Amino acid sequence: MISLSALYQFPVKSMAGQSLPSARLDALGLAGDRRWMLVEPDTGKFITQRQVASMGLLSARLDQQNSLLLHDAQGQSLVIEQPNAQALERHVQVWGDTVAALDAGDESAQWLSVRVKRPCRLVFVDAPRARQVNLDYAQHGDRVGFADGFSLLLIGQASLDDLSQRVGREVSMLRFRPNLVVSGAQPYAEDQWRRIRIGQLEFTVAKPCTRCVIPTRDPHTLLAEADGEPLATLKTYRRSEQGIIFGQNLIHHGEGVLELGMPVEVLE
Repeated sequence: MISLSALYQFPVKSMAGQSLPSARLDALGLAGDRRWMLVEPDTGKFITQRQVASMGLLSARLDQQNSLLLHDAQGQSLVIEQPNAQALERHVQVWGDTVAALDAGDESAQWLSVRVKRPCRLVFVDAPRARQVNLDYAQHGDRVGFADGFSLLLIGQASLDDLSQRVGREVSMLRFRPNLVVSGAQPYAEDQWRRIRIGQLEFTVAKPCTRCVIPTRDPHTLLAEADGEPLATLKTYRRSEQGIIFGQNLIHHGEGVLELGMPVEVLE
């Protein structure tokens, strides 16, 4: 039986997140996932681990009141309240999209600028300001926060196990930053799925996820692998016209709760 074996939430784009036993799906995907982001103060352009690898050493979690809890590698922390509708609005860039977002204030900007060693602002996106998902794969009204393009990323545990065997050492799932991990399927079975159901919730499997340099960094130390793994191995058998692929982007239909152990049914 195929089942949901892990859930990951990343509140701030490119920062470390948390593993959850259950999670709610709202209009934008996994509740609280990638709703916050660092941007350049002048241009509004997004900042990620691609430019600042040390972002991955900052941990971001949400409390029960949806306040953001940030921790750095030295154990220092900051609590940030979710901006309200009266907060300063900024226009920010996520890849080719320009969207409105709410500024989280000067305290968070100063705290984070010191730790990423460059000026930045922290911004938050709510449902009214969210982006439309690419209409080549989605319907009007399908929205996403600050994730690269889709609200959910799924990876099969068997696919990672196969990759680890090919690399010759264990590869951490956290290198790929998925939201959903499923177990019980064959390696890369998710490549063939078009629609699935987890519990009572249905999902469309939109497109493969193309991978950047981030998986070549150890998720705990952020040091780059001298041998370029696991991308070096993925290049040998997972190259497509779009790039190196691993995992599948999902579009969800409806809202509800996901829990570890829920059955995964392949509908198409």
